[in-house]
Amino acid sequence: MEAPPTEDRVTGRSLAKASRRAALLDAAAQLFADRGYNGVSIEDLGAAAGVSGPAVYRHFTGKPSVLSALLTGVSEDLLVGGRSVAADASSPEDALRALIRFQVEFALNNADVIRVQDRDLASLPHDDERTVRSLQRSYVQVWVDQLADHLPDADRSLLRRKVHAVFGLINSTPHTAHGTGSGRELAQLRDLLQDMAWAALTV
Repeated sequence: MEAPPTEDRVTGRSLAKASRRAALLDAAAQLFADRGYNGVSIEDLGAAAGVSGPAVYRHFTGKPSVLSALLTGVSEDLLVGGRSVAADASSPEDALRALIRFQVEFALNNADVIRVQDRDLASLPHDDERTVRSLQRSYVQVWVDQLADHLPDADRSLLRRKVHAVFGLINSTPHTAHGTGSGRELAQLRDLLQDMAWAALTV
């Protein structure tokens, strides 16, 4: 049988590599959240993802680069997603409500990452920490811009504080979602967070 074209084989290997890398990042989020960054070894990460410790180095230069990839990747995804949500909205109010839904869904599905961010951001290498903080400031600005359009007479510094307060509310899900087992309970929590976030932004 004729071998498939080289580019197809490369694509297959690339997809497999990307899948293993994603599995390692998922494992890192859970382990770092449960034990803290300093309580997890490269061997622990490999075992949780089903590979040997040394195999982790095929994807990351070391444990700091795992943490960097995790937090930088999430921050980039939030910024890109937030900008897209705002761009697709028909009005500032629609944009704000869509941003709230977007952030609530993120928080409900990424409680481990939020815990890692809260506890281990300072463990990042300095340049990577600056990158993450810059991405997060840009994401905050997406919200502030939409809120300023919705409340044009409000002071920008106040609006920024409102946005940060809403992030604190929504990102409390590692605590508020604890014990939320059923789909109905999760839906109720989702609605509660969205309603509270909207009230806080527009009070």
